[in-house]
Amino acid sequence: MSGPLPPPQQATPRGLGLSGKLMLLTVAFVVLAEVLIFVPSIANFRNNWLRDRLAVAQTAALVIEAAPAEAIPETLVERLLDTVGARLIAMKIGGTRRLIAANETPPDVNVEFDMRNNPWPDAIFESFGTLASGGARMMRVVGPSAMGGEFLEIVMPERPLRDAMLRFARNIMLITLLISTITASLVYASLHSLIVRPVKRLAENFADFGKDTARVIEPSDRRDELGDAERRLSEMQRALNQQIKQQQRLAGLGLAVAKINHDLRNLLSSAQLLSDRIASVADPTVQRVAPKLVIALDRAVAFCQGTLAFGKADERPPSPRKFDLNTLVLDLRDLLALGEPGAIAFDIQMPQPMFIRADSEHLLRVLMNLSRNSLESMQPQWKSGQPACLTIEAKRTESGTEIDVKDNGPGIPAELKARLFQPFSASRRAGSTGLGLAIALELMQAQGGQIRLVEQQKGTCFRLTLPL
Repeated sequence: MSGPLPPPQQATPRGLGLSGKLMLLTVAFVVLAEVLIFVPSIANFRNNWLRDRLAVAQTAALVIEAAPAEAIPETLVERLLDTVGARLIAMKIGGTRRLIAANETPPDVNVEFDMRNNPWPDAIFESFGTLASGGARMMRVVGPSAMGGEFLEIVMPERPLRDAMLRFARNIMLITLLISTITASLVYASLHSLIVRPVKRLAENFADFGKDTARVIEPSDRRDELGDAERRLSEMQRALNQQIKQQQRLAGLGLAVAKINHDLRNLLSSAQLLSDRIASVADPTVQRVAPKLVIALDRAVAFCQGTLAFGKADERPPSPRKFDLNTLVLDLRDLLALGEPGAIAFDIQMPQPMFIRADSEHLLRVLMNLSRNSLESMQPQWKSGQPACLTIEAKRTESGTEIDVKDNGPGIPAELKARLFQPFSASRRAGSTGLGLAIALELMQAQGGQIRLVEQQKGTCFRLTLPL
């Protein structure tokens, strides 16, 4: 992630877009709903049409039966039959089938429909049979009689019924198409505004973020799932952008250290030669300080080399050995020039001697990073005449050794505590790299230990835990 992002892949040609798919699905579902409505509707239309013909035939039968036979002219009977659309009207009374009216020899019947008992499945099946018949059949329709008879029957061609059903189906189809178009348009417009357009915005932002990680999406005010997705995407992009910046800064730091490492090591080597010459001076003060100066320069060279390995797999593995922690803390005191007149107070609280097993150089680097942070935070109160003290406290526990690095300074702001051990994130001091705590965490974890912040009323306390 430290280098530039890979170029975005060429977009593959798309087929039907999301909007088009929604449009087609909406039309399909509306048409399906209309079909489900049409099936019972056509059957109901057929039943009503046949019942209307039976009702008209019932009226014609009443007229014919009420008048004397010789008083009804043939033309009137034919007109009544034409009104019904039937070729024959008959009734069964008292077990005898009686012919009411007929305009010709009774035709052959091809199909029979009994409207007295016509369940819906049968009505639907018979309706589609009528539509598929072509209208050439002659049908016999039986219905209840209102004249005290057992039933009334009419014989009529099926074509008028089929033609009426086709007209009804055509009207239903036109209405279905109209409703489908209107509904699909409204649903499409709604879905496009509520779903498709926000999804396209998310997709475009993915592409833009791939080209430039600074182009973070701005979440909308929506309170639904898409609004939540926008907010989560924005948080993810901001976090990723921050990580990329940190990685780039780490890469830049590594490059800068690599450039100065050679010259810095040469300078330190020259300082080592000069310290060797100083060690030959017979002055007692020089003899006391010179060995410490040599040790400090040796450690400076080692720290310079170790800085290059920070964050890489080739960090020097720890080399645990048994040593007295008091000696290490005294070396730390000398390196930081603590405990001397005019300096910040330094307090050591641990048994003497206190032998532990760890990597002394790694532990010294951790203690130095923590101590420098404490000293820098206490500088303002020390300069103003207020008491300032750095305390190193160590004790045995059942699981190992605990070492506390404490101060009575201003403490750590609450907003920094969540990212204390992230590189470049836990420092506000001018000139600070923000790497001290990150390095300390890596060095402690490398030897099986841990480091954490211990809450206290005043100041700061970091606790180092080393296993047995």
